[in-house]
Amino acid sequence: MRSVLITGAAGGIGTRLRKLMKGMYPEIRLSDRATPKDLKADETFVAADLADPAAVERLVEGIEGIVHLGGVSVEDAWEPILQSNIIGLYNLFEAARRKGVKRVVFASSNHAVGFYPRQRKIGIDEPVRPDSRYGVSKAFGEALGALYAHKHGLRVTSLRIGNVDDQPVDKRRLSIWLKPEDLVQLIRIGLEHPDIRCEIMYGVSDNERAWFDNGNAFRLGYRPAGRGEESREAALAAQAKLPLDPIGDWYQGGTFCSAEYDNPLEPRRD
Repeated sequence: MRSVLITGAAGGIGTRLRKLMKGMYPEIRLSDRATPKDLKADETFVAADLADPAAVERLVEGIEGIVHLGGVSVEDAWEPILQSNIIGLYNLFEAARRKGVKRVVFASSNHAVGFYPRQRKIGIDEPVRPDSRYGVSKAFGEALGALYAHKHGLRVTSLRIGNVDDQPVDKRRLSIWLKPEDLVQLIRIGLEHPDIRCEIMYGVSDNERAWFDNGNAFRLGYRPAGRGEESREAALAAQAKLPLDPIGDWYQGGTFCSAEYDNPLEPRRD
């Protein structure tokens, strides 16, 4: 892998990856709609709107691997999610196919399965249960990646990312926290591992309270260094200051589940 494109380079995760992955590949091309404020002179940046197919096709020219972080990264109204996370993602995969890109690492999300209860541990084979319009877009992205992997031969890895931060900051994130360096390790598996065809992995560190069976990532060599439980006291102290959320506290997706929730039935117990 010699040339790698990182989309969403101006976002929170993209900003971290720019520093952690610097020099890791001979060419790293960065992209977003807006130029990162802290862009360095030795960084290559190309502005592009994912909703513009021609711009995306120019963007991926000469690229071997894509780390796709671009798009709307939180819950939003349908129209911006449609343009960035649905249409924009299709444009990216189609441009990758047309331009001979070899691999795509897609930043999916735990919110693609957010409506599973917290007491249930899930793997990668359970049906998606998105908790939001944002979660729906990530479930769509996983399906689109599978289409391009099986029909067109791209090697696609979907990472159901939890919460990327220096440490978990509340009780929920003790279960879904992802150390930035562990994210880099997962990305490198997606870009480099010879057995990758079409894979889903959970983007979480070694969290004692994890709700996910990440055996597929371990099978491919993932060895997380982060230990969520090391931040237990601070996270639980912060949790004690938060208001109770009967719906969000029951489901893995947290407030993404309780926002706009008007289901007259009791929360699912399975």
